[in-house]
Amino acid sequence: MVKIQNVRGTYDLYGPAKRKAKKVVELASKTVEKYGFEEIETPIFEFTEVFARNLGDTSDIVTKEMYTFEDRGGESLTLRPEGTAGVVRSFISEGMQQNLPLKFYYTGPMFRYERPQKGRQRQFTQFGIEMLGVQTPQADIEAIAMAYSFLRTLGLENSIVVEINSLGDKESRDAYRQKLVAYLKQHINELSFESKERLEKNPLRVLDSKEECDKIVVANAPLYADSLNESSKKFFDEVLKGLDLLDIPYRINNRLVRGLDYYSHTVFELITDKLGAQGTVLAGGRYDGLVAEMGGGDVAGIGWACGVERLSMLLDQDVELPRPVAVIEVGDDVHETALKLAYELRNAGYRVEHAYSGNLKKRMMKANKANAYAALILGSDELAQGNVTYKNLDTGDQKQISLTKVQEELK
Repeated sequence: MVKIQNVRGTYDLYGPAKRKAKKVVELASKTVEKYGFEEIETPIFEFTEVFARNLGDTSDIVTKEMYTFEDRGGESLTLRPEGTAGVVRSFISEGMQQNLPLKFYYTGPMFRYERPQKGRQRQFTQFGIEMLGVQTPQADIEAIAMAYSFLRTLGLENSIVVEINSLGDKESRDAYRQKLVAYLKQHINELSFESKERLEKNPLRVLDSKEECDKIVVANAPLYADSLNESSKKFFDEVLKGLDLLDIPYRINNRLVRGLDYYSHTVFELITDKLGAQGTVLAGGRYDGLVAEMGGGDVAGIGWACGVERLSMLLDQDVELPRPVAVIEVGDDVHETALKLAYELRNAGYRVEHAYSGNLKKRMMKANKANAYAALILGSDELAQGNVTYKNLDTGDQKQISLTKVQEELK
């Protein structure tokens, strides 16, 4: 007999864990909406080229982790591994260039074929923001401020560190690339096979390598800060000045980079040690070259994203549902009245538990198990008088009230 189970790297999310994940998304949405962001929803799959052009043919996501398939029409499609590419594709294909600046946020499932581990699965939920059309440092400051404010709403401000660095403009990046290639070629025999390949195509990807041999070499590589030109230094100084003004704590990490060519200026990560070893729970950066890379013109962009499940694991307390009201009927002749009462209460905004079967004792037990704060007991005698028995399940007190006064009593 075939064993029915979920695919490795996927999970069923329900109960307390689902409530926590939902809370993370709700708090994130409320935070970014205060900054004028509006939700966007893009398809779960795109033409493969959307991600291949966006992420680069030497990135781990493209070479190892994408779920790519051919549909019945012979088109190569890919389940989205991240959110930025789809938003930028939408910006271009929907002709939004006349509406700049644009502020979007998104949430939904992403798919990456990687080794499952704590807080990292092959299907995961991501929340992210994208701001298009703002070239000034104010966008960088607001993006980081939003991220930090969001994590504060989760109660994580005392366990989160903002790490930040500057990649500068294209001139600065090209200067650093030359220095880095010269350094890495001196140590080429010490690099991993993959890093040797990246050295020819995209040497900055070597800085992201997780191989120990590469980490040893990278530890003494040239610093990006030494290659920044004056305009790039000024841009970064403005960002740091803004963070100081907002009292957002940060530390400069000169080794923090993004390995793709369209990234520029500010990159940042929000890191915690609450998941055991230090781990990044939110990351982002400015990508002024991405829209042009995808054929949409010279449009500045900045964004960040976070894993919802990873963040929900950091919440110390369970998220409780509102306590319900129990409607308990005694006798067959009151069923229609009880059904109507429950319906009216739900329409008025109350969470109602209406037991489907059982005697009075069993129905009361179900009400207590549901953590109801009140029970509305309706029997033949009460119905004849137009009343219902209201019982406070916390104190045990009960009294008869008119059916027309139920909502007034509950308030």
